[in-house]
Amino acid sequence: MDYRNSKVLIPVEEIIAARQRIKGVAIKTPLLINANLSQKYDCNVYLKREDMQVVRSFKIRGAYNKMKGMSQEELKHGVVCASAGNHAQGVAMACQRLKVHGTIYMPSTTPSQKIKKVEQFGGAYVEVILQGDTYDDASHFAHAISESKGLPYIHAFNDEQIIAGQGTVGAEILEDAEEEVDYIIVSVGGGGLISGVGSYVKAVSPHTQIIAVEAAGAPSLSAAMEHGGVKVLESIDGFADGIATKSIGDITYAICKEVVDQIILVPEGKMCTKILELYNEDAIVVEPACASVIAALDDIAHEIKGKNVVAILSGGNNDITRTEEIKERSLIYEGKKHYFIIRFPQRSGALREFLESLGPDDDIVHFEYTKKTNRESGPALVGIELKSKADFEPLLKRMEKADIKFEHLNQNPTLFEMMV
Repeated sequence: MDYRNSKVLIPVEEIIAARQRIKGVAIKTPLLINANLSQKYDCNVYLKREDMQVVRSFKIRGAYNKMKGMSQEELKHGVVCASAGNHAQGVAMACQRLKVHGTIYMPSTTPSQKIKKVEQFGGAYVEVILQGDTYDDASHFAHAISESKGLPYIHAFNDEQIIAGQGTVGAEILEDAEEEVDYIIVSVGGGGLISGVGSYVKAVSPHTQIIAVEAAGAPSLSAAMEHGGVKVLESIDGFADGIATKSIGDITYAICKEVVDQIILVPEGKMCTKILELYNEDAIVVEPACASVIAALDDIAHEIKGKNVVAILSGGNNDITRTEEIKERSLIYEGKKHYFIIRFPQRSGALREFLESLGPDDDIVHFEYTKKTNRESGPALVGIELKSKADFEPLLKRMEKADIKFEHLNQNPTLFEMMV
């Protein structure tokens, strides 16, 4: 396919122009080989460190490119945007640099660290308003204000100038790579980053494979591809807030159809495992959306042996208060932490019998007992952490042999959410 003559992709010239526009605002981030990942997957794994941007994500590129290209007349009354966090920080910084007022809508579930950063980067030029539970909810309110007050809406992804700005990431990758790049792995929410990177890379290096990575709980691109057009998901898991959108954009969808070679879905729990691994092994702090590209390497391990692979670390805005939740999700995904409702007979020795059914390395990390009016039994919520996933089946067999009455909550999402 002749990508340079595509009527859908962002022209290379637009992305080159964007590089000049954002110069001095967005830094050129390093492309660094990672020894641990390269050894693990028997290939050359390079990390494009967008987590090292001033706003700790690539979003400043698109936001500043868009606003810098607007006229004073367009900007004089201010701008509006919606964001789960990273785009908001980019718009906030652009507002401060360009002396433009910005009204920024964010979901009420946004980590406090991201909200504080938006206020820090925007200063007196921005107003943060928390609305709704997801990015899509916040976007609905922001669009309503934009239309009622006639203020320009700075879209998080579905805008050609935003996409052109994000495309500068792809330009830098090919500029800094000392060898031909075989794969570029990109996380996808609304699709702005992968559309920009894909537009540039496919035009300059068409053999390079573009791998899209989505959160399993918010597969907006996969849904659109299967549907044959943009489709709004009824519900999503908002944990990976940076890529948790109910639908991809129509502009980004059209581009993705031409540039994406493969889509990988990553469970949120696996992202958590990779967050912890990156921190423990390489001292790199990433957010769930960013960790998804590292998690996706497992899915293409057989393809990338001996190849040159670039994983774009899209952002490092991770709130430290989420650490316990991240550990919990990781352990549950890895099969090392299990919750049970144990129905203890109301007689002496019942608790001791349960404890004796545990293995030597099994650890009780949660115990919540409530005696009911029933004289015969009383339920308790018990959390058990195992040394390895392989210890789970032996635990069940020992509990059954000891005639322990239990219900495993990990496989019962409704009860799990209610009890844990």
